[in-house]
Parts: sequence; structure tokens; C-alpha cells
Amino acid sequence: MFKERLKILLAEDDLNLGVLLVDYLETEGFDVKLCKDGELALKVFQGNQFDLCLLDVMMPKMDGFSLAKEIRLKDKKVPLIFITARSLKEDKLKGYGLGADDYITKPFDEEELLWKIKAVVRRIPESQGDNRKEIVSIGKYAFDFNNQSLAIGGKTKRITERESDILNYLSAHRNHVIKREELLKALWGENDYFFGRSLDVFITKIRKYLKEDPALSIENVFGVGFIFNVPA
Repeated sequence: MFKERLKILLAEDDLNLGVLLVDYLETEGFDVKLCKDGELALKVFQGNQFDLCLLDVMMPKMDGFSLAKEIRLKDKKVPLIFITARSLKEDKLKGYGLGADDYITKPFDEEELLWKIKAVVRRIPESQGDNRKEIVSIGKYAFDFNNQSLAIGGKTKRITERESDILNYLSAHRNHVIKREELLKALWGENDYFFGRSLDVFITKIRKYLKEDPALSIENVFGVGFIFNVPA
């Protein structure tokens, strides 16, 4: 499945579930470190490199949301998936607001978790891929994907990692219809209501960033998706 065993930090206070997940994921080719509370998970994270973190929300000593905040202070890019019994809309939005890549609600099927992990992991080489040009021309703008910036007329605007991912996808498929479902799956791994809301917010921001070149437009295609119109 992968050339190297990817390292996963699993923060889960239910040791029965934790051990089952460790056995299952290691059978699938991952290297998993299980921590029984948030404080221990933070210490382990600070002393090691991980490719992905699975965080229970309700844990002793430090909850998953607080742990995610601390992890983000050290590493802004490591993928995060919350595993929790809390299914309230507010909790999901809070999780995504902390930079979570996905959110899975207990009880869940192990295979469902595996596919969510695969979807997130597939995006790791995409954001660091060698096949991407460092600087791409988008109309009058120069888009630097690696440095997450847009430049025009001697002015440079720093954008977020997610904005950079979306703009890169739009640019790679410029002047063609991009199905909303395909864009959501490429960036988040699934076509989800909450991801859809986030996508709309990001698209609105990107439109504002590109407003200094009136020839550029991100056109809504009703019931389908978008077209990123860029003059040849």
C-alpha cells in the first residue's frame, strides 16, 4: 500500500478500543503509537515525528481539542482525524476549526476509519509533490504553491495551506468544469456537508485574493461545481 510504514499517533483512553485499532492498523501496514491520555500523547508527539494523528475528544488530563491546539503549535501540517462519541454539529465545526482533516463518530467500522486514513494520507504527497511547479502564472498573478503566496504588481499575499491546495487544484484544472464532489474528495477525501460549507468559504476568499486581475473568475456552475476561468 505504501512504500514506507507511516507513523500514526493514536490518542485513545479506551484501551480495549485502542489495542484493537493498533492491531488492525499495523496489519494494514502502519506503525501506531497508542497513548491513553492527552498529556502523554502530547509528550510523545513532541519527541517524535508522526505522519498522522488520531485523537479521541473525551480523554483524561487533556481533551482531544486541547491536544490538537498544542499539536498545531508544533506542526501546522500534520493531518489530524478526531475519533469521538460526540456527534453534535458544534463539535464537528470546532474540530474542523482546529485544522482537523476528518472526524469519525463512534461506534464506527474499522474499515471506514482505514479509508478515511487512506484519503488523508493520499493528500500528503499531493501537497509536497515533486511534480508541482514552484511558481505558476495565473493571469497577472504568480502563484507559489510551496511558499503559499500570491504575487502581483510587486505585492505578495500569504495564503493558508488549505487555500493554497484549493487554488492549486483550480489552477491545474483551469478553464474546465470542476465537479464539486470531485474537488471535495480530492481535498478532504469525501463529499461532506461540513466540508462543502468550508469549501464555499475558501472559494469566496480566493475570489477576493484574485480581484486585482478582472480577467480571472471562479464561476459557479449550478448543480455541478466550478470553472476557473483563466485567459490563455
